[in-house]
Formats: sequence, structure tokens, C-alpha cells
Amino acid sequence: MDAAQTFLLPLSEGPEFFMLRQLTRWFQAPPEAKASRAESAIALYVSGGAVWTPRDYGALAREGFQKNAIVHRAVRLVSEAAASLPLILKRGGSELSDHPLLTLLTRPNSREGGQRLLESVYGHLLVSGNAYMEAVSVDGVPRELYALRPDRMRVVSGADGWLAAYEYAVGAETIRFAQGADDAVPPILHLTLFHPADDHYGLSPMEAAATALDIHNAAGAWNKALLDNAARPSGALVVGGATLTDTQFDRLKGELEANCQGAGNAGCPLLLEGGLDWKPLSLSPKDMDFV
Repeated sequence: MDAAQTFLLPLSEGPEFFMLRQLTRWFQAPPEAKASRAESAIALYVSGGAVWTPRDYGALAREGFQKNAIVHRAVRLVSEAAASLPLILKRGGSELSDHPLLTLLTRPNSREGGQRLLESVYGHLLVSGNAYMEAVSVDGVPRELYALRPDRMRVVSGADGWLAAYEYAVGAETIRFAQGADDAVPPILHLTLFHPADDHYGLSPMEAAATALDIHNAAGAWNKALLDNAARPSGALVVGGATLTDTQFDRLKGELEANCQGAGNAGCPLLLEGGLDWKPLSLSPKDMDFV
């Protein structure tokens, strides 16, 4: 195949355009080797404190994609829309309908189809800011493609500081992918989003929105707790002209917690004795942070 005449035309440019251009190169003769920068340390994000979600892939995936409906829907919308873009392979201006690259993108491996693979790649890119795709080659030709989890991948640099390999760790086992061989197809494709302060790794959009994400999750937990307690944070038991002993206080507190809290007890009547008077405290919708 003439490398100068073969190219892919996606309907929109972005990370997918770069990825498809790289996939095309995998089916061409290996170009002249050029070094690529690599980060020597695995650390990408700075951990937050006890209050804020740590800025790492696992925490962002758990607190954002798994627990926040807005983040979950946003990531799904972008990844599914990008993966559904029709891909066209042309050669010298003529569209090709039969080509090994098209076959590979349609069925990249035995577990998933092409659109499902691309959804995983774009999802990793949005959550982590980085996405890794592995090409499994036979006789120098890629036969299968796999999306690898960003939190398991580590960039390894050589003595000169340039990219030497990638290491993928699962439990106690580590797999090393060498990238510097001139006569072999590089097995790992690394996609990144723009990061203004890092030359090697991408910045996750979710990391930039982590503070707003934590506030939204905390507000939801607060409102849920209020609903479970019938939207009343507390009340006041007034004892007319008497002082409760420690035993009486503990008994009264236990009865209130057992019989007058929770969604199942919302609105239940309170039976008082001995001159006790209940003064409820309620919240307005504004106080409850409801729109």
C-alpha cells in the first residue's frame, strides 16, 4: 500500500482523528524511528486532603462516573457519540470497502465490537485524561486491538529520558511493552488530552471539575439525610420546671431515636409525659438547598 495515498477521513477531528491516523500507520511500512518523550515517574495527580476527592483515576471514576448521575451521563454522551462516527477509508480519492484496517476496526478482538472498543477508549480519555490501546501483532501486522485501563499503565523512560517502554500491572503481575524497536510495530498507542502543566500526560476534565463534583455529591447526601428524617433537622423537648437525671435523659433520647426517626416514622405522633413539651424545628425549601 502506498503510504502517501492512504488516509482515514472521520467526520470530525479530535482525539479520534489522531488515533485513526496512528492505526493507519500500523498497516503501513514502519516509518523512520523517531524518539518520543516519556515521563520517568508514574505519579500523575496530586492527592487531595481528607475532604476532597483524591485526583487519581480510581477516585474520579468512583466519585464521578459511578456516583454522580450528571458526570455519568456526560461521559456516556461524549464517548458514545464519538464512537458512533462513521469512518471512511480512502486511497487516492477512492473509497475502499474491503481492507484489513476496516476489518480490524469492525471486530478488534473476540470480546467486543469496534464501537464498544472506541467507547472504552473515549471513556478512559474523559475520566483519566489518558487512554491506552494495545495492538496485538502477528508477523508484524496488527490482528487485535484492546483498550487498557489508565490506572494500571506506567510509562518507563530510558537512560536518556526518552520513552523506552510501557508497563501494565495487574495485581502482582507486570507486563512490559517495549516501544523502541525499529523493526516492530509499537504495541501501545497513548492518547492524551491537553495538560498545560504536564508534557507527557493528559488532564482529565473531571479533575478540573472535582471541587464542584464533591459539592454536588455532598449536597445530595445532605438532602437525602433530611428526607430520611422527614425534613426536620431536630427539635426541642422542653421540661417544665424540672431537671432530668442522666438515666431519664438517656431513656428519653433512646426512645426518640428508636421511634421517631427515619422515613418509616415520618409524621408519627409523639407521646409525652411528665410535663414534657415538643417544639419542632423545620426547614424552608431554601434552607434545604432544593431548587
